[in-house]
Amino acid sequence: MSTNQFKDVTHCIFDMDGLLLKISTDTEKLYSDAFNRITNRYGKTFTWEHKAKIMGFKTTAVAEAVVEMLSLPLTTEEFQNQVVKIYQEIFPSAELMPGAESLLRYLKRNNIPFALATSSSRENYELKTQRWREVFDLFHHKVLGGSDPEVIHGKPAPDIFLVAAKRFPDDPDPSKCLVFEDAPNGVKAAQSAGMQVVMVPDPMLPKQYIENPTLIINSLEEFKPEMFGLPSRNT
Repeated sequence: MSTNQFKDVTHCIFDMDGLLLKISTDTEKLYSDAFNRITNRYGKTFTWEHKAKIMGFKTTAVAEAVVEMLSLPLTTEEFQNQVVKIYQEIFPSAELMPGAESLLRYLKRNNIPFALATSSSRENYELKTQRWREVFDLFHHKVLGGSDPEVIHGKPAPDIFLVAAKRFPDDPDPSKCLVFEDAPNGVKAAQSAGMQVVMVPDPMLPKQYIENPTLIINSLEEFKPEMFGLPSRNT
């Protein structure tokens, strides 16, 4: 593949769920399983069609959307309270996705600034990352969209990535930031922010939801930094 179709970058920004972390089979499947433990009680099923629409939404917006899409006889708060109890059972078992730690350590070793931009709330972030503090401490900073007052609109709005970029000390132009995402709404958010985006989609994600990311790879292990003007991982 020719590298001249990509622009050089200086900073990286990472999503978290389904990209850096997996829980049991994977983190996004966890959400489907958790939601269906609730929705099935009312004879409703949360499917990929529903999930593709809300991946990357802020925590409260997810609850609102699921209740509305499936016409559940629950308030947003009731749904959220039920699903939080399920999260508390299973989030602490989170595992790192293949290639996640090695990529982050490569960036740190080469003094390439990188930040986390997750739609998770602070409470959920703490639950998911408690076994991996050393790895997540590598980030220059973290934007937790579910709790951060500066992130007004969730993905697919660009807010979270623009906030993450401006919190780097040198306040890079968005065009110099490379986003890593697994979700369609995250890809749209990065593009709206004026950033290139590498997508590592869930293998089960229907192809019609993949809308022209800058680059698609199957795993973070496949990422070649030199394609974006960064030092080779082999040097």
